[in-house]
Amino acid sequence: MNSRNRLVGLVAVILLGLAAGIAALLNGGNGPGGASTAKPPSAASTTGSAASAAATRGGTASAPRPSAPAKSPTARATWTPTDPALADVCRSELPAQALDTLGLIARGGPYPYRSDGVVFENREGRLPRQGNGYYHEFTVVTPGSGDRGTRRIVTGGTGEQYWTADHYATFQEVDPRC
Repeated sequence: MNSRNRLVGLVAVILLGLAAGIAALLNGGNGPGGASTAKPPSAASTTGSAASAAATRGGTASAPRPSAPAKSPTARATWTPTDPALADVCRSELPAQALDTLGLIARGGPYPYRSDGVVFENREGRLPRQGNGYYHEFTVVTPGSGDRGTRRIVTGGTGEQYWTADHYATFQEVDPRC
């Protein structure tokens, strides 16, 4: 698949994800009678996404686990930062490109850069200390940048998400409640 087709596919995935997200927000995420109407993806769509993600990352079959979404409104209400010393940022305050990246992470890709999903080693020690392989990093597209730019989302193994706009110099934990 050439890069233009990949870009078209990525744009289509993002637009579909945004449309689904808006529909879920407008519908409150529930169908008639309060029961969720969301259906799990078919095996065919899952296989296609996994294959695309693997091809994007250079053919590796293993993919980082997507961040765990909040399980219920109650779970969202009880969110606490992983490290009280680390600043937090409301999800709604992130740039649109960061929200796009979070959507790709939730769906498991495909990602626009080969290095998306690689292990983030936390060499700077700015995130809570965890074992190797706990954190994964993802590029947040920077409009007008000729390369990956400096913006990233880093996810933790239990679902936490961190935002950096300055290539790991500072981090903010993403607060999913707002």
